[in-house]
Amino acid sequence: MNEVIIREATAADAFVIADLSHRTFYDTFAAVNTAANMDKFFAEQFRHEDLVREVGLPGNIFLLVLRNNTPVGYTLLREGAYAAPGNTDAIEIVRIYLDKTEQGKGTGSMLMQYCIDLAVQLKKNIIWLGVWEHNTTAIAFYHRWGFEQVGSHVFMLGDDEQTDWLMKKEL
Repeated sequence: MNEVIIREATAADAFVIADLSHRTFYDTFAAVNTAANMDKFFAEQFRHEDLVREVGLPGNIFLLVLRNNTPVGYTLLREGAYAAPGNTDAIEIVRIYLDKTEQGKGTGSMLMQYCIDLAVQLKKNIIWLGVWEHNTTAIAFYHRWGFEQVGSHVFMLGDDEQTDWLMKKEL
């Protein structure tokens, strides 16, 4: 059996989500960033205890992905402003993280469809996200799902000033 389940995470999943965050971020970005910048990012901006605390905060929606009851990824969605403060018609995909073993298995597409369906259910008109300009695999994935680049902003990874594209999809 090779069953994939996506479900809303609870506070009981917080440590699993924090562990997935560290592992998947490291697997994706360590090879293209310095060890010093990765270490600084994890110590200052991506601390395990802060990730644990995020689960259950108002406005945060965590979706946990399990393959055969083993956690293999998650998404953090956050309701809130897009383009103008107070715009409640938008939802952000803050993180969409999958184990590297899940790449190419359709799990990311299942998760994205779940996010879009949830956004529609919540009566959102826009779903948006930020993605590193050099993460071509993710950018191609988002383009396939109808996201378009609408701007950019600075993302600090340690001492390295990087550019994230802002992408949106109208629902």
